Amino acid sequence: MTKAAALELIKLTKSYGGTIAVDAINQTIPDGTYTCLLGPSGCGKSSTLRMIAGHESVSSGDIIHNGANITDLAPARRGTAMMFQSYALFPHLSVVDNVAFSLKMKGVDKAARQKQARELLDLVDMATYGDRLPDQLSGGQQQRVALARALITKPSILLLDEPLSALDPFLRIRMRTELNRLQRELGISFIHVTHSQDEALALADHIIVMNRGKIEQDGPPQEVFDAPKTEFVARFIGGHNILGADKRKLAVRTDRMLLASETSPGAMPAKVLAVEYLGTIVNVTVQTIEAGELTVSVGDTAYFRNPVEIGQSVFLTWKPEDAHQLAA
Repeated sequence: MTKAAALELIKLTKSYGGTIAVDAINQTIPDGTYTCLLGPSGCGKSSTLRMIAGHESVSSGDIIHNGANITDLAPARRGTAMMFQSYALFPHLSVVDNVAFSLKMKGVDKAARQKQARELLDLVDMATYGDRLPDQLSGGQQQRVALARALITKPSILLLDEPLSALDPFLRIRMRTELNRLQRELGISFIHVTHSQDEALALADHIIVMNRGKIEQDGPPQEVFDAPKTEFVARFIGGHNILGADKRKLAVRTDRMLLASETSPGAMPAKVLAVEYLGTIVNVTVQTIEAGELTVSVGDTAYFRNPVEIGQSVFLTWKPEDAHQLAA
């Protein structure tokens, strides 16, 4: 069953002087999904998130949330909550008071707001840290507090701006699991800005790839990765080789290319430039006359059964169904 649209962006535009950061994008984000806005720095993803939150004015276009136009509403009246990259915790307040702060501003009495705050701290596995100050916490713990503080307003959409970028790689992977769990348990929409392809593929059930203020492609992670529609998406999402020229470019996944020491009908000759061992896979970089440098990803067992050396002549093949036509 198709989920109802929780959020609609209609010709949403943001310009700064003569520079267009977000260029009349149209997008529907279904209710209860984990959506990642993915793209390089300057692509417009953070500006889009901030316009949804109400922290950035809209130059033109509309934001519709559950059928209501929220384009000009104050952030607190949108049904959204924002978790900032910097966490922005109050250093002089305890963890529980940080989480409860927005309820205090609404006039909720101390016992009631602290009860709600401690329930949310329990949800993010921080119940035993309620009386500490922020500077007594690690970066990952501060992030959990910031997440609880954003959730205490009971938003229908949680907005996350590069929430994992300040964490070390091990903690980043652990927090991906936690964010996924929370989104499923709460059943609300998460919209998460990231420049990390791995992060988007691991977290999202809906990826929106942005480039130069426009949406290049959106859809489920497997669809975006397996069948990129444009050369930009194929290169940015990674794991693809680009073949052909101009209007006849094709994308072939690096792990769908086969490496052989002997030629066969239709094989592309190449010379090995580099071999990179990455544990479960080995990336072999080759130089071809027809398509320049390409990468072939080989499982470690298969590679070490038939290893290659730098400078060796090899031949590349792939199945026709693994080559995806790219838009001009």
